[in-house]
Amino acid sequence: MKRTGWICMAALSMPTLASAQGNVNLYGVIDAGVTYVTNQHGGRNTVLATGMQTPNLFGLQGSEDLGGGLKAVFKLEGQFALDNGASIGGGTFARQSYVGLAGPWGTVTLGNQYEFMFDSLSAQRLGPSLAYVSLYNLQQGPFQGLGTPFGGLDFNRVGGAFRVANAVKYMTPDYRGLNAGVMYGLGGVPGSFGQSSTTSAGINYANGPLSLNAAYTYAKDATINNGNDGIRNWGVGGRYQLDKWQFDAIYTNTRNTFTGGHVDVYQVGVNYSISPATTLRGDYQFMKGNAQLGDNKAHQFGLTLDYAFSKRTDVYANLVYQRASGNAAAMAWISGLPGSADGSNQGAVRLGLRHFF
Repeated sequence: MKRTGWICMAALSMPTLASAQGNVNLYGVIDAGVTYVTNQHGGRNTVLATGMQTPNLFGLQGSEDLGGGLKAVFKLEGQFALDNGASIGGGTFARQSYVGLAGPWGTVTLGNQYEFMFDSLSAQRLGPSLAYVSLYNLQQGPFQGLGTPFGGLDFNRVGGAFRVANAVKYMTPDYRGLNAGVMYGLGGVPGSFGQSSTTSAGINYANGPLSLNAAYTYAKDATINNGNDGIRNWGVGGRYQLDKWQFDAIYTNTRNTFTGGHVDVYQVGVNYSISPATTLRGDYQFMKGNAQLGDNKAHQFGLTLDYAFSKRTDVYANLVYQRASGNAAAMAWISGLPGSADGSNQGAVRLGLRHFF
């Protein structure tokens, strides 16, 4: 839904501003399906799960032409559970909420936003393949001792489970396929500029079928040494398009700067366009923790088959398997499942339906 030619007016006694061309778009995604889990706390389980292939989202985004190549931009985006309609993340627009200015010099935005482990190493690296990477393909495994929130879910922040509040973000314009960005999330702690803060940066290059990407994020957490330490991530990756095939790879390095807990992730994926409506994606990742995390390891394999009825509606099937090893507490745990395995193996099969609006 689009509305154009709207007039922006200041509140209270401020003078009326001049009319300017703008637009506001309403958008969203609805995703639901049934997942069968082979080993959840020692038992099999079948669940109705929503927001797995893509989060269930509802949002507004828009811009206003201010003249001279300058635009005002904004986004308000929330995530919800389709099974009961409840908001996820703590508020109506907890997923993203920002306002900013965009011009020939780049874009500055302020608010609650994604940082560059997601922007560069997922959105820009995967490109069209991002639509076929589910929550099950993210990182979790037997690394709860790493100290990240959500039980270790998306510990390297590539999946977008984390956003940065109170953030100021700058993105350069694209120059011959090259763009970059920096972000700083203010911690909001009186008397300390750096405590509980987040620093992030990313750089991206695209030339024809090749895309290369790198990112860094250091998020100090109030639960880790009173906000003076946190989780530091960096990674590199890229993709290559070859006719009906798209190949991608990524390496990420995650460290708790207080405890020394560390996980390396090596991940490769491939997409094959069987037909204009049918896409098959395969994915393999190897996750390796250091001695602080019991030298735990996990191998994970995933397959996704997607069939598009239209540009807005598709059906899909996921098959995921993880095998963990290491110390006695090395329980397999596929990202997005309600609980860990009672042992070293866990698998999941899912059939789902997705609609974009």
